[in-house]
Amino acid sequence: MPIQNQTCHELLKKACDNKLQPEEIAEQLTERILQSHKSIKAFVRVGDTPCVKLTQDNTNSLLKGIPIAIKDNICTKDALTECCSNILKGFLPPYDATVISKLKSAGAAIMSIKTNMDEFAFGSSTENSCFGPSHNPWDLQRVPGGSSGGSAAAVASGQAIMALGSDTGGSIRQPASFCGVVGFKPTYGRVSRYGLIAFASSLDQIGPITRDVQDAALIMNIISGHDPMDATSVEHPVTDYTKSLISDVKGLRIALPKEYFHSQGIDTEVENTVHIAIKKLKELGAKFQEVSLPHTKYAIPVYYIVATAEASSNLSRFDGVQYGLRPDQEKRQSIIEMFMRARGQGFGEEAKRRIMLGTFALSHGYYDAYYLRALKVRTLIKNDFDKIFKDFDCILTPTSPTPAFKIGEKSQDPLKMYLSDVYTISANLAGIPGISVPCGFTQQGLPVGLQILAKPFAEEIIFRAAYTYEQSAEWHLQKPNTFAIS
Repeated sequence: MPIQNQTCHELLKKACDNKLQPEEIAEQLTERILQSHKSIKAFVRVGDTPCVKLTQDNTNSLLKGIPIAIKDNICTKDALTECCSNILKGFLPPYDATVISKLKSAGAAIMSIKTNMDEFAFGSSTENSCFGPSHNPWDLQRVPGGSSGGSAAAVASGQAIMALGSDTGGSIRQPASFCGVVGFKPTYGRVSRYGLIAFASSLDQIGPITRDVQDAALIMNIISGHDPMDATSVEHPVTDYTKSLISDVKGLRIALPKEYFHSQGIDTEVENTVHIAIKKLKELGAKFQEVSLPHTKYAIPVYYIVATAEASSNLSRFDGVQYGLRPDQEKRQSIIEMFMRARGQGFGEEAKRRIMLGTFALSHGYYDAYYLRALKVRTLIKNDFDKIFKDFDCILTPTSPTPAFKIGEKSQDPLKMYLSDVYTISANLAGIPGISVPCGFTQQGLPVGLQILAKPFAEEIIFRAAYTYEQSAEWHLQKPNTFAIS
C-alpha cells in the first residue's frame, strides 16, 4: 500500500518491524507533494526548500522519523514562519515552539515547508492567504475550510501523514470536517501555546489533524503537558490517550443541544447525516437526550468582539519597527507614515477588518458597551456547558452547518463567512475540548463532520466516543479522487 494511504500508527508498526525506513517515507511524501501541489496548494513555498529533512537517527525514537506538517503560524527554528502574511515575509524564528521541541524529542521529522492558512488565522476558508487559496481535495472548486485549511488538505490529499493546526474558533475542526479527516482541539491550557503566533490569546489552541482517531491520540500524548514558558499552561496530569481507544460506548450519556439541530442555517443533508451517526451510536449502547444551551445564539457576536479585540492587541507589535515589513524609506517620512505604509502594505483586507473591529471595541467609550459585556456573556456560555456536563459525559453536534462551499462563494460577505463556525466557536469560548470525525458524505460527495465535546480535561471521553463511532462506520477510510493526481 502506498505510504500516502497509511496512518502514522500503521507506518510505525512497519518501521518497528524494519520493513520501512524514514528515508522512504520522506521520498514518497516529497514526490506526492510535487505531483499534486499545483492542484491542492496545501503548502507554501514548495520548491524553495526540501519538503522533509531527516536530521537525526530516529531508529529508537517513538515516531521513528515520520514527518509531520506544521501550520504557518507555529514557530520552527530557522524555517520560514510567516502566518501567510506579507507583513511577516521572510521571518525566520530563532527558536522552536514547545510543541515542535516535543515532536522533535519524540523523533518526528518536521516538514520544512509550512501549510497554507488564512492570514494570521483570520478566516474560515484559507482564502485570506498571501499565497492564494488552498483547494479541497474532494472538490478542487471548493474551500478546504480554515484557518487550518492547508493542514487539513495536506492530510486528506496524502501530502502529509499528519499535521498540526491551531483552533481559535473552530479552525482545526471545521477544515477537518470539510476535508473528511480527524481534527482535535484540546482543552485550553492542555497544550502549550509558546511559539504559536497569537491571534486571540484566550481562545487559541494547537492540536492535531490526522487520518484517524488513533493518530490524534498518539500526537496528543506527545504535545500535551504543562509548559513553564506558557503562562496559560495548566498543571494537570496527562494520561495515555491511546488507552482510551476502546470500542465501547455502552451507557455513555450524550447530550444533543437543540440549538445546533433546529437552526435555520443547517444544511438538510448535513443534519440527516449526523442523525444517522446518532442512530449508529444508539445501536452501540449510548444514551441520548435533547438539552438546551440557551446562550448559544450569542456565541458569534461574543466571539467576534473578544477575538478581534485580542487580535488588535496582539498585532499592534507588527509596525515595521519591532516586527514586520519595513517598506523602502522616503525622505522626510514621519514615524506615523512609516507605520501606515508597513501595515497598509503588509496586512491583507481581512486582517485590517479585524484589527479595526477590535480597536473599536476596545476604544474609550465603547469598552464597557462591547468588550466588557461580551466577556460577561462569554461566562454565561461557559456556565451553560458546565450545567450540561453535570449530567452528561459529552455533547454531540454537527461540526459545520454546511459542507465545503465553493471558492469565492462567501468571500464578499464577511458575515455569511463568519457563520461557518457557528457550531465550533462556543467550545473555544468555554475552553473545552472537541473533535471532528468524518460521519458521511452529501450526494455531491462532500464530507460531513461529527463534533463531540466534553468537559475540560476530559479528552479521554472524547477519544473513546470518537474511536467507537469511527471503527463502526469506517468513513475515515474513504479517499478523495485527488489521490490519483499526477
